[in-house]
Amino acid sequence: MGKIMVVCGESSGDIHAAKVVKKMKEINNDLEIAAMGSEALKKEGAKILIDPLELSSIGFVESLKNLKTHLSHIRLLKDYMRNNRPDVIFLVDYSGFNMMMARIAFKMNIPVVDYFPPTAWIWGKWRAKWMAKYDATIAATFPMERDIYEEVGAKVEFVGHPLVDFVGSDKTKEEIYEEFGLKKEEKIISLMPGSRASEIDHLSDILFATAQKLKNENKEYQFLLPLATGIDKKIILEKLQNYDFNLEIIEDSAYEILKIADLNITASGTATLESLIMETPMLVVYKTGWSTYQLGKRLMKTNYIAMPNIIAKKEVVPEFVQDEAKANNLYKIASQYLNNAQLLKAKTKELAKLKKKLGVKGAVKRVAELVLEEGGLK
Repeated sequence: MGKIMVVCGESSGDIHAAKVVKKMKEINNDLEIAAMGSEALKKEGAKILIDPLELSSIGFVESLKNLKTHLSHIRLLKDYMRNNRPDVIFLVDYSGFNMMMARIAFKMNIPVVDYFPPTAWIWGKWRAKWMAKYDATIAATFPMERDIYEEVGAKVEFVGHPLVDFVGSDKTKEEIYEEFGLKKEEKIISLMPGSRASEIDHLSDILFATAQKLKNENKEYQFLLPLATGIDKKIILEKLQNYDFNLEIIEDSAYEILKIADLNITASGTATLESLIMETPMLVVYKTGWSTYQLGKRLMKTNYIAMPNIIAKKEVVPEFVQDEAKANNLYKIASQYLNNAQLLKAKTKELAKLKKKLGVKGAVKRVAELVLEEGGLK
């Protein structure tokens, strides 16, 4: 029986890892999976060694508060590896933690595949050099990721981004309009304030104040909020009490909303990639704690926050970062977009062209095959 240890630290990593584990089992049904992960991996039959999701946090300062617990988790996983020797270690995101896991695996002569590896193009080439030094095989999801890891001599396979496999809707626009009672002749604006409570705390008032200004300009605008998994609808409703515009909060239909939206006003992060894949014009907002932002600004090696801009190496979508993340600023640009059909059309075409850089469908299968191959289990 083949043994694979999976290590991830956040909900998104748990979900991505679980999809790969499912595919690996379809290829080789004689696998034993142990994991630092959560419910998604558990549903795929993984033995959960540690569930780290209660530690999920954003930012440098926030993460440092959990350092003692992180170190205890590393010791536990190291002991498991020593006593149960996996054929391969499958690291998923969780960069700082998994950089240490790659080092431990290297010293034990256990092969490693790293999926969503440390973002060296943002935080510095030294991260890529670290993973290359400890002989990790990189499953690259972005072209700039592939390039920087190849540059430092790491073993890299460009698998493409898995969201290309999953983001989309088979429903027609007409079916979506009818399902949600929307008027197709009136502009639709999607509001996506984030998938974490901390993001919503920082961003929802900015997005809602922007929507209020737009509604005051044009009473016919329709506003939709695709509710992120794990976010309590009551939090959104409490924030809305200070505003006077109609907002439809919709669960489990983010891709349908993006398919019909004329404009998406969104937090930075995965939502920007989803909007890119759906070819939906967007404005991107980022705001975090002052200390985290000041430290990040000094360490970041990119001029952009939004993933479409990072991929394109230029501003394709407008960004509103920290002090610029104000309703007046967003309203001004949003109004320009919504009142200029040619601009919206041009942005849609630009996003369609950029989407091709994310690769073709089949990323999950390619990662599964890579992990099994590195572990001698294919």
